[in-house]
This record gives sequence, C-alpha cells and structure tokens, in this order.
Amino acid sequence: MGRSKEEVKDLSLLGNQQVSYSSNYNPNILETFDNKHQNHDYFVKFNCPEFTSLCPITGQPDFATITISYVPDIKMVESKSLKLYLFSFRNHGDFHEDCINIIMEDLIKVMNPKYIEVWGKFTPRGGISIDPYCNYGRPGTKWEEVAFKRLTEHDMYPEKVDNR
Repeated sequence: MGRSKEEVKDLSLLGNQQVSYSSNYNPNILETFDNKHQNHDYFVKFNCPEFTSLCPITGQPDFATITISYVPDIKMVESKSLKLYLFSFRNHGDFHEDCINIIMEDLIKVMNPKYIEVWGKFTPRGGISIDPYCNYGRPGTKWEEVAFKRLTEHDMYPEKVDNR
C-alpha cells in the first residue's frame, strides 16, 4: 500500500541527490503530502538532536534537540524537507524561545495540523540551559483543550538534566 508516483509528484526534495543545504532561514523549503489515514487521529514525532541557531546578540552558536509532535489532518510534512528547513536555522540569529515558536508557526502554515507541539532542549551556555515549549490545538476542537492541558501540565514531571 505504498504511495503512487502521482501522490508524491509534488515532492522535489525526497530522493533528490542534488539538494543544497541552505544555512539561512527558509520556511519555503517545507513540503507536504496528503495524509492517507485521515479517518483516525495519531501522533507523528520527529527528533532533531543536531539543531543549531545563532544567538542574536553574540553570534555564538546555540545547540539543541528539537522535538516536534503533531496530529495530522489532511497534510503531513515531508521529513527531508523538515530536515533541510531545520538546517536553515544554522545562521539564523534568534532567541531560543523565538526559534521554537517560529518552527511551530511555520509548520501550522504548511500543514494546518489538528495539534502540534515543539520543544527545544538547548545545551547550557553560561551555566544555564533553556528549554522552551510551545503548542497549538485547532480552535473550536477537542485539540484546543488538549493543547491547554498539555501546556499546563507540560513540566510536571521534568527530566533529570545532566548537562546533556
């Protein structure tokens, strides 16, 4: 029950060996495809342990593990385009909280998921780590309630941070 060539005809990055890695923020890299399982809800989770951006003040690199979880509706993000998109933050100067919210907002624009959350676990710099978390549930649906609940209970059982 694989995907036909017709179903993936609009994906230009998947399988393309000539793709260049843009190191400047570029949300236009993101590509989507149709969710073949719209008849039920499920989570899709991505982990990016090698995320890099720049501090907007010092220009020093910031490193993080980014976790993206979402419940698709009609569209899903293609993973290679997501990888290239996240790589495009390499020379982008923004605070940790801004990067995480920008990622979520860009994914909402291209997919319109039922629910999405993005969590950045940044490595310590200056003796402190910053772990921003944001989420979104489609307004007027049960997912809006799920988003509020997950946000308010997000860090009730925090991980043991051991300098990553």
